[in-house]
Amino acid sequence: MTELLQAAISPPNLLPTGLLVFVLLYWLTVLLGLLDMKTVDLSIEDHGHLHFDSDGAHEGMGTGWLNGALAFFNLGRIPLMIFLSFVFLPLWAGSILVNYYTGNTSLLLGLAFFLPLFIGSLFVAKFLTLPFVKLFTAMEKDHDGGAVVIGKVCTVLLPATTERLGQAAVHIDGAPLMLNVRSTGEPLGKGEKALVIDFDAARKCYLIEPYSTF
Repeated sequence: MTELLQAAISPPNLLPTGLLVFVLLYWLTVLLGLLDMKTVDLSIEDHGHLHFDSDGAHEGMGTGWLNGALAFFNLGRIPLMIFLSFVFLPLWAGSILVNYYTGNTSLLLGLAFFLPLFIGSLFVAKFLTLPFVKLFTAMEKDHDGGAVVIGKVCTVLLPATTERLGQAAVHIDGAPLMLNVRSTGEPLGKGEKALVIDFDAARKCYLIEPYSTF
């Protein structure tokens, strides 16, 4: 374990280690409810425009070729940070192994290894994220089931506010259904019960409000 830590902070592995630490800190803030999975995200539209989303901010660029490349790697279909997590983990592991077996301690040579490792990690991430593509496609489908979900009581899994996207689970015919949600009023914390009252088509999430049996 000590050897792995020493390898992780050695000069040739500093950049991959920094990227891995970045995504770990991001997921920690998500678990604490300080951020949601789509705070920083990409959306790809059919008419050839790339949108970079950061808390609702959009910036469009007419770059159809770039959209095609991003779509190939499943970006726009899953949250950006999920994809980056599956890129940076194999990138870090690959960097550790390559520099170990080549006996490299040079930062410059480590940076030379970085580019092919990064490209390889993109393809690894493409295949590792395929199950998530199916999951998020199912979650964001045209919710004919919206009529079924609306009016149901859900359990908040990730905190939700009027501005920050959270997640909640609602049981339909005994099976849990994961929903992206926003609160219509006061913030809702993990474990709280809420009532699904509407679907926001523009933001692709359900609107919920506090629910009490009393």
